[in-house]
Amino acid sequence: MHALSFKGFPDLNVGRERSWPGRLYHCTGTRKDGWNCRDFRRNCRIFACSSGANGENQSPSSFLSRSQTYALLKQQLQVAAKSEDYKEAARLRDSLRLFEEEEPVLRLRRLIKEAVADERFEDAARYRDELKEIAPHSLLKCSSDATTVGIRVQVRSVYIEGRSQPSKGQFFFAYRIRITNNSDRPVQLLRRHWIITDANGKIEHVWGIGVIGEQPVILPRTGFEYSSACPLSTPNGRMEGDFEMKHIDKVGSQTFNVAIAPFSLSTLGDESDTFEM
Repeated sequence: MHALSFKGFPDLNVGRERSWPGRLYHCTGTRKDGWNCRDFRRNCRIFACSSGANGENQSPSSFLSRSQTYALLKQQLQVAAKSEDYKEAARLRDSLRLFEEEEPVLRLRRLIKEAVADERFEDAARYRDELKEIAPHSLLKCSSDATTVGIRVQVRSVYIEGRSQPSKGQFFFAYRIRITNNSDRPVQLLRRHWIITDANGKIEHVWGIGVIGEQPVILPRTGFEYSSACPLSTPNGRMEGDFEMKHIDKVGSQTFNVAIAPFSLSTLGDESDTFEM
């Protein structure tokens, strides 16, 4: 189990995302802890999310099948451990370890990391090219960081195993957003726009007023932070979008769009389980 830990972010307004396209979630943030998702922690395990992946020399459909199998194995392991069927839990644990050792994308990521650590950069470049060839979308991380006219937007997503049902093609992802106003002018967030793409290439646009039921004002050198979630019918996908904002220190100011850089939604985890500042 990978722990999900976040560093504190004291000078923030912290919100609670009440819904995502008609669904209710129970994530909260606190000034002290930065992230407190009581309902998720009580009912499921949370895995830090990394990029999506394809199997080596496999078609996209084969990758989807393997990713779904991986998610299902993790869920079955959780159920076995919870029901105290430790013999079955041990079997599933070993199956997961074998899967992780043989899964081409996970293997290539491991080889890249080892090559970089040993300063074998030619090997690292070769592994990266191979990874790009078999799974180009796997190079997209489950975090992003972009700044537009002094407004910085950081995002990190995680796969929520306990809310997912891989056998039914239902995968649940949570994400946390941190908006920091590094400019000298106060701004107000008016609207949001998301572009959600699943592993089959299906694209959905979602528009909404503000976030978490409000249109927050973010003063210079302060920030706003909230959490939400996105269900997918495939084990990986991507999100990107923008926030419409305006400066509020001058009457009649034009609105402007602040980019939310693309980030991945994936059932495959990596070793980066913290939200770096």
